[in-house]
Amino acid sequence: MPRRDGPAAEPRTAGDIPRVGMIALGCAKNLVDGEVMLGHLRRAGVEVTADPTSAEVVVVNTCGFIVDAKRESIAALLEVAEAKRRGEVRRLVVAGCMAQRYAEELGREIPEIDAFVGLDELERVVVAVRGTLDGHLPEQRAALRLYDHSEPRVLSTGGYAYLKIAEGCNNPCSFCHIPRMRGRFRSRRPADLVAEARRLEAAGVQELILIAQDTTRYGEDLGLRSGLVHLVRELVGSTEIPWFRVLYAYPATLDEALLELMADEPRLVPYLDLPLQHVNRKVLQLMRRGGDPRRLADLVERARRTVPGLAIRTTFLTGFPGEGEEEFGELVDWVRAIELDHVGVFAYSWQEENPGAELGDPVPAAVKDDRRARLLEVQQPISAAKNVALVGQRLPALVTGRLEEMELLGEAHLERQAPEIDGRLLINDGAAPAGTLVEVEVTEAHPYDLVGGIVRVLRPSRVSGGPVALPTLG
Repeated sequence: MPRRDGPAAEPRTAGDIPRVGMIALGCAKNLVDGEVMLGHLRRAGVEVTADPTSAEVVVVNTCGFIVDAKRESIAALLEVAEAKRRGEVRRLVVAGCMAQRYAEELGREIPEIDAFVGLDELERVVVAVRGTLDGHLPEQRAALRLYDHSEPRVLSTGGYAYLKIAEGCNNPCSFCHIPRMRGRFRSRRPADLVAEARRLEAAGVQELILIAQDTTRYGEDLGLRSGLVHLVRELVGSTEIPWFRVLYAYPATLDEALLELMADEPRLVPYLDLPLQHVNRKVLQLMRRGGDPRRLADLVERARRTVPGLAIRTTFLTGFPGEGEEEFGELVDWVRAIELDHVGVFAYSWQEENPGAELGDPVPAAVKDDRRARLLEVQQPISAAKNVALVGQRLPALVTGRLEEMELLGEAHLERQAPEIDGRLLINDGAAPAGTLVEVEVTEAHPYDLVGGIVRVLRPSRVSGGPVALPTLG
């Protein structure tokens, strides 16, 4: 949170409604929670600003997934705490996973924190920013709540939106303590999700991204067979949103009927996010995940055979306990042979809360980081070659705004690029507002990003500038 120029803003009286800003950290699931909190604030008449440095009250929506995410969250809290000491901020509110799991410890270590909002009480952000929730601590347990379409929401994305179809997770992965914060897996009802999708469509959304901790498990707890396939069909049939995308398709719960639907339904983009984490059988067993190199390669091959033009993304962990040079070498050879489109790599983050904490942290940090760099080095020419093959093609793209680093360029993404996690399409010829579906001609390729120009508008934007509050259902 950068220091403001000039003197601090004039303080308001206790009865005034404060101007509130939010610092959003973590995953897309956490982003949706933040948008719901902003919706509750706006519904209550609270002024919301997109610039936290101009806010009198700052809500930090924290992430507690891995050590680096915790450090980022704590750094943000300390920065706002310092601004509060300088008199530039009146109140500091903490929300998100760290508020759910570590509120008591955070309150002791950072006394400038005024209030906490847990995962089961997002609507209480209103009383938190107004100063009537001081001293309250969220119940320190796994979350239980499942929000529905009636919750207010302010969109913070340009032309696309996330639809959180379920909460929690039942997977026993030894590297992840998300279930201890977000609870058991619980699906939202199809009718509820259709209702929210219609609201998102009315707000101008052109791409709907389905997310959960384990998206492909959707409906299992509701007794639905092929629940995700059923849901996507319902969403497609009930709206005219042109693009649907599914993230977090776990290999163990992937229903291959979803791939068949992807091949048959042009509005379900040919994109598969398949978080593998590793391929070596011993390492996967220690992670409490199934699979081996051959079975995972067969899965990728079947997916590609079923869905023409399919783009596949995955993530891997390096340095997990049990990964020696031999196990890592097997992963490198697999990545080189399979040639995935997008690969994210993270060094293993040991935490005492992890279900597999007893495995220890035997791989030195320097080795983890070196393996991460080596794996990315293997993937980079693969990604670059796939991008080069796109040069000269005319493809649909969704404009998401102007490029932060260079405002003369527009930013967009293709069907094969999920926003925020994959590379981008930079527009250097032509302009269109966020939320416009366009046809572009790709003119340049880089290892991660593409460059191109707008050929024509396929579907104009219906998104107003700035944050968008979802309309109520008519």
